[in-house]
Amino acid sequence: MKLGLKIDVDTYRGTKLGVPRLVELLRKHEAGATFLFSLGPDHTGRAVKRVFRRGFFGKVARTSVLKHYGFRTLLYGTLLPGPDIGRACAAEMRAARDAGFEVGIHAWDHVKWQDGVAGADAAWTERQMRLAHERFAEIFGTPARVHGAAGWQMNVHAYRLTQRLGFHYASDTRGTGPFIPIHRAEIVACPQIPTTLPTLDELVGLDGATAANVAERVLALTAAPPAHPHVYTLHAELEGLKLAPVFEQLLAGWRAQGYELVALGDICQALDPRRLPRCNVALAPVPGRAGTLAVQGKPFLA
Repeated sequence: MKLGLKIDVDTYRGTKLGVPRLVELLRKHEAGATFLFSLGPDHTGRAVKRVFRRGFFGKVARTSVLKHYGFRTLLYGTLLPGPDIGRACAAEMRAARDAGFEVGIHAWDHVKWQDGVAGADAAWTERQMRLAHERFAEIFGTPARVHGAAGWQMNVHAYRLTQRLGFHYASDTRGTGPFIPIHRAEIVACPQIPTTLPTLDELVGLDGATAANVAERVLALTAAPPAHPHVYTLHAELEGLKLAPVFEQLLAGWRAQGYELVALGDICQALDPRRLPRCNVALAPVPGRAGTLAVQGKPFLA
């Protein structure tokens, strides 16, 4: 049984501090993973300021946001200029690749994408994706093979660009298993490998889940052999820092359950795109998250 690990890296701090810690943990447990990087400016402060004002942060208490992201990070894009993550952290990104991990694109500007892509036009969407695409090639010397949208936020132009920009596959959605996305009867020839499991920040605070017992909640969801490989999304800012002990419990627990912990590319290599189901992509709420996310919908023409 394979379980894919997808690591979203949102911020300068997550890249500089969280990524090296995760590389260490993953190598210790002989686990593969896919690191998806934010490659442009860090404007986290704008997003967190809005989150505090609206009163939500997934299910993580607002009082713990400072612990997760760090005080300085909360100032980026507000009182301090947002650092250029790709320029400042290229060495950490390449070190993850050099350690044997798959690397790909999360976003150019994580905050701008998550807040703006749902209503964005083709020109705005293409500019954001091409900026990330070009910076990735500049850092790694090769085009990116995988795209995983910030906040699981997409639009039709972004789906089309996953195909036009030559990604081998994408992980932009939540769902139950690999599929070919269909948007309003339009086939997008870039397979989706969706996140199948809830994230820690969605679970903590829900039905009594705490940092002390949340690993047990996740492991209960993976106890039975799945019909399709599970994909777990973690964040360099959480599992790479404050919640690293929880992630280590998950790694050990999955090993005990018999899983091979792999990069998403390893799951992709085992797929035959001709045999994948064609499913509509939709927007839907996910417990523990505000708003709606891109999700795997019903099979096309079912």
